Amino acid sequence: MRAAVLHEIGQDKLEVLDDVEAVGFGPGKVRLRIRATGLCHSDVSAMSGVLPQPAPFIPGHEGAGEVIDVGDGVSGLSAGDRVLVCWLPACGSCPACKRGQTHLCLAGFMNAGTPNFKRPGGDVFGFAGTGTFTEEVVVGAGCAVPIPDDVPFEIAALIGCGVTTGLGAAINTARVEAGSSVAVIGCGGVGISTVQGARVQGAAQIVAVDPVASRREAALRFGATEAVSPEEFADAKQRITAGEGFDYVFEVVGKSATARTAYENTRRGGTLCIVGAGALDDNFQVNMFELFFDEKRILPSMYGGGDVLRSYERAIALWRSGRIDLASMITHRVGLDGINDALDQMRTGESLRTCVEL
Repeated sequence: MRAAVLHEIGQDKLEVLDDVEAVGFGPGKVRLRIRATGLCHSDVSAMSGVLPQPAPFIPGHEGAGEVIDVGDGVSGLSAGDRVLVCWLPACGSCPACKRGQTHLCLAGFMNAGTPNFKRPGGDVFGFAGTGTFTEEVVVGAGCAVPIPDDVPFEIAALIGCGVTTGLGAAINTARVEAGSSVAVIGCGGVGISTVQGARVQGAAQIVAVDPVASRREAALRFGATEAVSPEEFADAKQRITAGEGFDYVFEVVGKSATARTAYENTRRGGTLCIVGAGALDDNFQVNMFELFFDEKRILPSMYGGGDVLRSYERAIALWRSGRIDLASMITHRVGLDGINDALDQMRTGESLRTCVEL
């Protein structure tokens, strides 16, 4: 089958090959035919080495498609079922799951070190234990979540990661209060979803901050009340909050520099929510006096900070009711042969989300 492969960490181009085979099918596993996948910045970060990932590997973790076959012991799934790919499934039995923090379950990461593809030249990994830039993939049954018939594959793929992460940061983690002031730093697909989550929660002011003009314009269409460049952020803080700072600031970039900017623009007693996935060696620093004196809450948000299955259902309900716009987030559609052009567009900020249709 065809798949897009990164041979070595640090390369910026993928090679589309037709000699890839999905392996590992057996008890507890399902084989999926991928119909659509999103291109997320986490894929780019894995390619560059910011996020740890063994190579060679097939990127992609925002996927949706159909079940081709189910292994022994799999219940609730049958061939032909329409599903989205959950890259972080909950095992249901670990301490995190028993506490109700299923988004912190590490069971899914245990599979990330096992190759789930192969070529004549050797094994190939799938990003985050999945790898959706391919026509077929074998994953654990918990990674295949059934979706209703009225949800298009491209919409389901977005819900599989970016939308769930952004909405959940505002709704689950920060719990934005109605009438509050919000700033979102970084307006790619996850940032735009955070903007929509803050709007759903009833925030009165939502300031989108991004260096790319097209992303600022997009943020306004998705519910931001104002969109500014990083250089204009201080002025917006002064005008909107009289210099006090915002009630909630979301960092959706994954860098310590922007996290520090977010901290400084959060009001005393306010909430800084870290949504972006950053590098292991990029350290965010606060001094002990300001940490104590300002009493700002610093809340990381992993995969939306809540039960992902419930979050999927909520996203679908909000989409059906017209409370959130997901179709407009897909600003670029390509096949596998156009994946490198799509990567270039993501790096320059020219697209919110690319839909790779397989």
